[in-house]
Amino acid sequence: MKSMISLCIGLIKRIFILNSLSIIRPDDWHVHFRDHEALHYTVPATAMHFGRALVMPNLQPALTTISVVNAYYERILNALDKTVSFLPYMTLYLNENVLPDDLHHLRQYPHILGAKLYPAGATTNSNEGVHSIKKLYPLLEIMQTHDLVLQIHGEVTHGDIFDREARFIEEFLVPLTHDFPKLRIILEHISTQAAVEFVLQAPTTVAATITPHHLFYNRNQLLAGGLRPHYYCLPILKREHDQRALQQAAVSGNPKFFAGTDSAPHAKKLKENACGCAGIYSAPYALAMYAQLFDELDKIKQLNHFMSVFGAEFYHLSPNQDRIELIKKEQLIPTSLPFVNDDIIPIAAGTTLQWSIHEST
Repeated sequence: MKSMISLCIGLIKRIFILNSLSIIRPDDWHVHFRDHEALHYTVPATAMHFGRALVMPNLQPALTTISVVNAYYERILNALDKTVSFLPYMTLYLNENVLPDDLHHLRQYPHILGAKLYPAGATTNSNEGVHSIKKLYPLLEIMQTHDLVLQIHGEVTHGDIFDREARFIEEFLVPLTHDFPKLRIILEHISTQAAVEFVLQAPTTVAATITPHHLFYNRNQLLAGGLRPHYYCLPILKREHDQRALQQAAVSGNPKFFAGTDSAPHAKKLKENACGCAGIYSAPYALAMYAQLFDELDKIKQLNHFMSVFGAEFYHLSPNQDRIELIKKEQLIPTSLPFVNDDIIPIAAGTTLQWSIHEST
């Protein structure tokens, strides 16, 4: 009788966990808001579910000084509903033009957490990126001294596009971690098994963000049966075995892996043309997609730490104080959303997710 009661209790708990889940309000450690009018669309979309987000600095011109980062920070705050509790964190655009004095004084601005390294030409608005990482070594030494975080778009800009992440790791990141053993480094939006393996064997100073689109899709969704421009992103979607490696890393409970959506809005007309922009817009649906993936892999209990704890700990921050409730309830992602003077096609447009966010009334 006792064993039967225990079995029933376990079954009830299992059903409850799968249909309703409360987690600490999550953070998005990699997001693109764009600027000006776009902010009134992108900022509320992220603030709806996330308590904090690290905002990328690849505007035109690039945000290479404290003063321009702070001005952008104020524009983001001005686009936010004053009743919403949301904190944007910022990062400098790291290149040869960054002043050493700015890095020395960065700790005076607690909303600026570090600096982002883009190889020149690797992705959207990266023309002002670096051509030689070695030339940045004096700046990286300052960052290491002040315990600032270096975020990296980890791709070379030559050779086969499906191999560029692995080549960057071998050619640049391995030497970088050796030369700066105390520098905290985040390899952003990892997309390959090679990246997972590197992060696992790297020192504790190295971590990685993982996007919902790299967890949900591989290059078959992008290319098989026709070219789908709204699945085009950088790093590009990789092979199926890479996708599986990313999924296992995300649900592993290893604190080196945490959420960064890389939500990157482009108007429909900029995606659907002869030279479509790279970027997948996921902000309104990212949390539900992460939940669905963790549920499908029978690791829903790991979601809280992946979304809400590990990233904060890596950035030496406390988790958010409030919580958010997810429910196993279908939601249909619309085929398009309004965006400035055009539409934007969100991630998984026209499909149904199995999880939703419980909205307070």
